[in-house]
Amino acid sequence: MTTKPLNVAVLPVQSAPTDKVPPAARVTIRGRAKTARRFTVPRSVRRAAGPVGLVLLWFLTSATGVLPESVLASPVDVLRQAVDLTKNGELPSAIAASGRRAAIGFLIGASVALVLSLLAGLFRLGEDVIDSSMGMFRAIPWVGLIPLFIVWFGIEETPKIALVALGVTYPLYFNIYGGIRSTDAQLVEAARMMGLGRFGLIKYVILPSALPGALVGLRYALSTAWLALVFAEQINADAGLGYLMSNAQQYFRTDVIVLCLVVYALLGLACDFAVRILSRRLLTWRANFEGEA
Repeated sequence: MTTKPLNVAVLPVQSAPTDKVPPAARVTIRGRAKTARRFTVPRSVRRAAGPVGLVLLWFLTSATGVLPESVLASPVDVLRQAVDLTKNGELPSAIAASGRRAAIGFLIGASVALVLSLLAGLFRLGEDVIDSSMGMFRAIPWVGLIPLFIVWFGIEETPKIALVALGVTYPLYFNIYGGIRSTDAQLVEAARMMGLGRFGLIKYVILPSALPGALVGLRYALSTAWLALVFAEQINADAGLGYLMSNAQQYFRTDVIVLCLVVYALLGLACDFAVRILSRRLLTWRANFEGEA
């Protein structure tokens, strides 16, 4: 006995036409969509909420007397002092002097870190000679070298620049070195099979692979440069933000001290913002995870 196959017609599933949706329902759906878009907070506002909230809390505790002026000056006093020091030219000249020290120290430290990381990352002999020494020196707190720098270089500009350069060298070196050594070995082998020589392999494969790590190290290095400058400018400085802080410390001027710290923070934030923009321009070829909405 044979059975005949059944011919089953598959009907396409059609969505309900929009013209059959009641007008009241369409208005409700559109209203909900508009409401959802209306209450979306921009990312810039969310990022600024934390610092603005801290400043507001600082102002409220100072205005109510919970935070005495002898302990910490109010934001109003700090802002007033910023206006006064800007008008008489002390603050701009201090920022220029500190910026010059940070720039020179950063360039020296970045150059040393770049050369050492390339030698250690690209060549096994360089790794054997350089990497172990860098790991050993990294364990030494660079702030503790200030007395030794004073003995070596005196109390002029040289120890300040040397301390900044030393603080910049380590984060850049280890991030660039790690980026080079994290290059996919299969990608390197494929490039060799395509006929790339050593120079082409370094230029088109290894260095682009190490670029994300180098940019992360650049962010760390710039923040470390300003941190090192805070300590460096305590060494008999006659100009700069550290000089203003030292004078303010003698007279218990917390408003000037806080102002200098805020300027340090803003300069570091500006450098970090510049590196973020640079990363977006240089890493357009790389798909990144930007977090859940």
